[in-house]
Amino acid sequence: MKTPHRTAILAGFLFAGLTTAVIGLTASRLEGAFTIVGATRAFQYPWRLSTPDQVARLTAWLGYCLHNLSAWLVIWLARRSNRSFGDRFGWYNWAMVTIHVLFAGLHLLQTHLWYDGLARDVPEITALGSVALMLMVVLILENPRRGILFGWKAPFPRRLALVVKEYHGYLFTWALTYTFWYHPTEATPGHLLGFFYILLLIWQSALLFHRAHLNRWWKLTLEVLVLPHGALVAYYQGNRMWPMFAFGFAAMFFLTQMYGLPLRTITRRLLWASFLVVTLSTYWWQTGSWQSGLSTMAGELPRIPVLEYGVVFVLFALFAALDRLWWGKSNRAAETAR
Repeated sequence: MKTPHRTAILAGFLFAGLTTAVIGLTASRLEGAFTIVGATRAFQYPWRLSTPDQVARLTAWLGYCLHNLSAWLVIWLARRSNRSFGDRFGWYNWAMVTIHVLFAGLHLLQTHLWYDGLARDVPEITALGSVALMLMVVLILENPRRGILFGWKAPFPRRLALVVKEYHGYLFTWALTYTFWYHPTEATPGHLLGFFYILLLIWQSALLFHRAHLNRWWKLTLEVLVLPHGALVAYYQGNRMWPMFAFGFAAMFFLTQMYGLPLRTITRRLLWASFLVVTLSTYWWQTGSWQSGLSTMAGELPRIPVLEYGVVFVLFALFAALDRLWWGKSNRAAETAR
């Protein structure tokens, strides 16, 4: 990895690590300062004020909107300037860094003054789904380089690949800033792991038009970190389905992400064998028998890959329909005009 790439990427880990550390070190001030809903049932977010506060609602939405729109503006201006990828930080990189550092601090302050994030008004599934959607769009974005399944490159329309490549920054920025402002800056293991991961992903937007943005090891790291995050959050919540998240996301690595790495065939086969042995052994240990373990694994393991590939197929189908109804109509109109 070239030195400019390494420096830019290490700066991202520093940004995410220091911000998460500040969140963890200051969260004790929240204890007893606010009365929250607490644990109720699944997908009923616990970290919300028991009594809604209009100032908290206003400041959370205002902070999120300004963060999101500021980052969108920088992306738009950078794209209009016809910048090409390079090894030096441009004004747009520094602008993004300033925006993210500023609004990370403002979100911390907003939590300590009024607590509530966006969770007051929108369901938890939207925060989970926004980042999940981003990771699924990455499958389309990376298809020309590594394929989508065992190295096979899906024949997505060229227009779809171009649209995703040109405009994914806007979608990803929305998904990440929305999720960042959804949660108050609490210091539970799930919150800290989540903030660290989200902030790393946010840093990728600060690398727009920097060659580190394209570094395959960095991009792979951002994709696979969803595995420890999802599995550990489920484990700390006492959810016995944590292996589904661990091995479901691991399966995505072996089915797709691994084929973007310069590995020999024998290496891939050994990795596959190791994955299957570890997965089956874990389910056997959890259930107490090979038969139960195999049955549970067969029911849980495919869920995440099926969901991710299923959403990619739906996105492809929607785009194909739009392509036929909208752009096809425009093309036919142009031919008629001739």
